[in-house]
Amino acid sequence: MSPIDTALALASQALWLSSPNPRVGCVLVNPQGQTIGQGFTQAAGGAHAEVMALRDALDQGHPTQGATAYVTLEPCSHHGRTGPCCDALIQAGIRKVVASIEDPNSQVSGQGFERLRAAGIEVEVGPGAAASRELNIGFFSRMVRKQPWVRLKVAASLDGTTALNNGNSQWITSEAARTDGHAWRARACAVLTGIGTVLQDQPRLDARLVKAPRQPHLVIVDSDLQTPPNAPLFSVQRKVMIYAANPHAERQAALEAQGAEVIYFPGKHGDGSPSGKVDLHAMVMDLGQRDINELHVEAGHKLNGSLLRSGVVDELLVYLAPQLLGLGAGMSNLGPLTELSQGIALEFTSAEMVGQDLRVLSRVAKHDNF
Repeated sequence: MSPIDTALALASQALWLSSPNPRVGCVLVNPQGQTIGQGFTQAAGGAHAEVMALRDALDQGHPTQGATAYVTLEPCSHHGRTGPCCDALIQAGIRKVVASIEDPNSQVSGQGFERLRAAGIEVEVGPGAAASRELNIGFFSRMVRKQPWVRLKVAASLDGTTALNNGNSQWITSEAARTDGHAWRARACAVLTGIGTVLQDQPRLDARLVKAPRQPHLVIVDSDLQTPPNAPLFSVQRKVMIYAANPHAERQAALEAQGAEVIYFPGKHGDGSPSGKVDLHAMVMDLGQRDINELHVEAGHKLNGSLLRSGVVDELLVYLAPQLLGLGAGMSNLGPLTELSQGIALEFTSAEMVGQDLRVLSRVAKHDNF
């Protein structure tokens, strides 16, 4: 495995850890071609990948003078929660930096490379760029588009049924698929659901089937603040944000007493009159301002349809069970449409078995062109 491939593998270890910071890996190789240190970005406020790799080399007693640093993202050049990684590399006597891709953060973009070159360090950019960007698709989305990457998860039968007409939906897919779904929850900055799911399923919506070092925030779309203050979702230690449209002082006070933050973004009809519903586009943009990189949606067909129609969904994560269930709730309430051209064009990116179920990833066409 090449040093940059090793660095990418290290970056993947930060998948459930580093948010809202990007997932970055670093490998140090001495002039003799020996790996002398490696590391990946820690939790927000902790050390970045480059510092972890330098510490690793120091702990092993390896000198770093003249070494090459292989890193999956441009080393930072600004003071954030930690000091600039560029300075750490310069002070360590690194001779060359091979970086996968430029940091999209305007506070860093290109400036890290400039600082390294000004210090006499050779800089090469490009190896592993696509893989690094993909690993950090949410971070790139927030930096460039100012909004999170929105991934909509659905579990359905092969004929697209997500729940029977009586509401029964547990469990359509297998335990393996549910565990895999929790891993996708764990990598997100926040999980989003709607009030219908909260009332119908009484979910916790945490990442409990995998060993997650942090729980993602929870976002609830609840126009009329109907979330029960004693709902099971409040049993999990994490930030809860409830987006509403219609003020209810007493309900708001009860939810805030449980630690929830209530945020109002009332939507409007085309004629400008109040819709009584949450403005979903404004909500997603607001979440970007709150450092949400990846937003993982697990909701019912009504909210799924609204999110898709509003154009904020970037990717679909669909688990299909080898079962036919006939009439019931579908994946999303989009229609009815009158022309095929009115549908939402998707691009399949992967399909693989997870236990007995099929996991299909598809992206809304051209949504990753940023």
